[in-house]
Amino acid sequence: MDIDRMHDAIADGGGLVLLGCGQMGSAMLAGWLKGGLEPGHVWVIEPRPSGWLSSTGVHLNEPLPAAPAIVLIAVKPQMMGEALPILKALGNGRTLFLTVAAGTTIATYEAVLGDRTPLVRAMPNTPAAIGKGITAITGNAHANEAHLDLAAALLSAVGQVERLAGEHQMDAVTAVSGSGPAYVFHLIETLAAAGEAEGLPADLALRLAKATVAGAGALAEQSDQDPGQLRVNVTSPGGTTAAALAVLMDPQTGFPDLLRRAVHAAAERGRELGK
Repeated sequence: MDIDRMHDAIADGGGLVLLGCGQMGSAMLAGWLKGGLEPGHVWVIEPRPSGWLSSTGVHLNEPLPAAPAIVLIAVKPQMMGEALPILKALGNGRTLFLTVAAGTTIATYEAVLGDRTPLVRAMPNTPAAIGKGITAITGNAHANEAHLDLAAALLSAVGQVERLAGEHQMDAVTAVSGSGPAYVFHLIETLAAAGEAEGLPADLALRLAKATVAGAGALAEQSDQDPGQLRVNVTSPGGTTAAALAVLMDPQTGFPDLLRRAVHAAAERGRELGK
């Protein structure tokens, strides 16, 4: 769905409601407004609005339209029990519900909103705050192709969008890309600390680590070669990189086993939270 069709679907369908406008909600709203969505077609429910939000021209904490085209739920999971009943009257109708809350299953939403409610569950990640996120989506039995297209168009305002085969893949997505930025931030921390241990000033080590991780990530994303080949390209036999990789790629103590265990732990925790 292109941007103009998305705007038309929202305008003609009764508008868009955003429940929660924290970091993720604000990033998405900023992307929509920058893309040309009319503020008058947006209703935001946010008990602690920022000065920026108050100046956008959206309907802020005003009565909601009777049947909006879409409701986007962007509150924290622990607030869901209090927030969802506000929207119950909009369920079991034509309004599409799109949620970016982690760990809350489709069945949980259907229990409150009604099992005939079109619903798309999404897992974005924090780089969405700078338009560099990636979001995975899946729908319930009442979310048709047009619903999924609309959800993808909205979420593309903050980065890439991937469609899943079903909700059963969501915990793995959460463990890889949802939680994944934290793994990368920790890599930057530990790489900088290792550089400092080898004699670099702390501020220089941190700048080198940040730029190296950011640059390597950008190269991996833009290159036609897979990451394994890119690794080979910078590894001279018997050189410094090879010496480091012998440690990092050790099958017992290196990255392969460590990251498998880390991702599995995150996925298991996601399954526990969803029960």
